[in-house]
Amino acid sequence: MAKKKTAEEKNYKVIAENRRARYDYAIESDIECGIVLMGSEVKSLRTGGSNIAESYASVDDSELWLTNSYIAPYQQAMFPHEERRKRKLLVSKRELSKLWQATGREGMTLVPLVMYFNHKGQVKVKLGIAKGKKNHDKRATDAKRDWQRQKSRLMRQN
Repeated sequence: MAKKKTAEEKNYKVIAENRRARYDYAIESDIECGIVLMGSEVKSLRTGGSNIAESYASVDDSELWLTNSYIAPYQQAMFPHEERRKRKLLVSKRELSKLWQATGREGMTLVPLVMYFNHKGQVKVKLGIAKGKKNHDKRATDAKRDWQRQKSRLMRQN
């Protein structure tokens, strides 16, 4: 008899990742959102043409929007989509109010961390509630990471 897959065993195909976000921002928490896409956008994402490095999310008129994300045009599309249009993100009312309150605080922003296909084949975006790091914070993070590397090297040598 087949067993149900746990959350760790489910396969997620990563479409785009914002690697710079964890370096430039201190991520307090993250939330998974759906995204409203056109058919040509989904097909383009399956071929791997997207970038979320310069994008951000914002709450406007009680709706959550992903701005400045790039999805390459699909070559075989009859009616191509606009590459850098605003895309609506889907969250529950409770999550939306939580995000609205979080962005209302000083220095907080919503940063997309990862865009991926879930196990059902739906496109999801993981948003991070983040606060921008200062240069000295970035240096401290680098020093901590270097120390962890040195420590692991020393442990391997012994």
